[in-house]
Amino acid sequence: MKRISFDKGLPFKGAAAALASLAAGAALAQPSYPARPVTIVVPFSAGGGVDAMARVVAEKLRTVLGQPVVVENKGGGSGMIGAQAVVKAPADGYTLLMGSAGETAINPFVYKSRMQYAPQTDLVPVSLIVKVPNVLVVNPKLPYKTVDEMIAFARANPGAVRYGTSGVGNPQHLSGELMAKKAGVQLTNVPYRGASNQLLDVIGGNIEMTFVSLAGARPFIKDGKVRAIGITSLGKSPLAPDIPAISDSTSLKGYALENWFGLFAPKGTPPQIVTRLNAAVAEALKDPKLDARLRDLGGFPSPGSPEQFKTFIQHESGLFKRIVEESNITPDN
Repeated sequence: MKRISFDKGLPFKGAAAALASLAAGAALAQPSYPARPVTIVVPFSAGGGVDAMARVVAEKLRTVLGQPVVVENKGGGSGMIGAQAVVKAPADGYTLLMGSAGETAINPFVYKSRMQYAPQTDLVPVSLIVKVPNVLVVNPKLPYKTVDEMIAFARANPGAVRYGTSGVGNPQHLSGELMAKKAGVQLTNVPYRGASNQLLDVIGGNIEMTFVSLAGARPFIKDGKVRAIGITSLGKSPLAPDIPAISDSTSLKGYALENWFGLFAPKGTPPQIVTRLNAAVAEALKDPKLDARLRDLGGFPSPGSPEQFKTFIQHESGLFKRIVEESNITPDN
């Protein structure tokens, strides 16, 4: 048998060229993404803020992508059950996560080793969609009408100001802890299962205040059942220009803590699919009707590149980590 020499590299180059040609042909034979329905997993039950925004975004993405976009609710575990389901899904762009700050940037510092995934390595940021400030509301019969007056009252009456949250370690909880630390006062967290019960207890005088979404608070503010004394964005929010920013109060300069929702894909998702999805989100958010709907739901549309979203998450994670550690927040408190 004649021995083939590779000294000059010619046969090897020919084989490489043939393989490259076959690969190119295979790529051309692949259907363009997406070729079938896309699922967006919401890691919370139906009817909440994340779910509502996911559904209106999915409706527009269906038009942009040319394929059905289905929202699937997988609640439980402070958002971690749904997030973990996406982490374990095939990295092909057909299973995505509509993630919030909790399960993607706060929980690693609260639950630590109890978590079965690492958000910053197991999830690929696709696009930030909205920033969601909370509004601080109080019972209108209370003696304080501003944040500064509330802080003065809390300073004079340690432990007398209770605030409702939807659980330990969520943005509402961290909002209260950040306020207490910055102002040097004692505020008591009272966990609830949902925002509606928090609002009802503020109205009934069972707790003094709560941090809730604008969408949830608006009807009660309008009817005078609660008084809005501040919003958690840095400076006034265009979503509610009539509500003062907590950061503008004398005792809480620079205060800011917002929830946010964004789209994530499993680790290993091809970059071209991430780019396609990012462009689809950007195009969807250009629709004035979608923009208005998201604002009605209490979200400020904030699209950007995957790199910008990744940098944003890193910054937010640093803030959340500091609050959790300084306040010694654990799953048990």
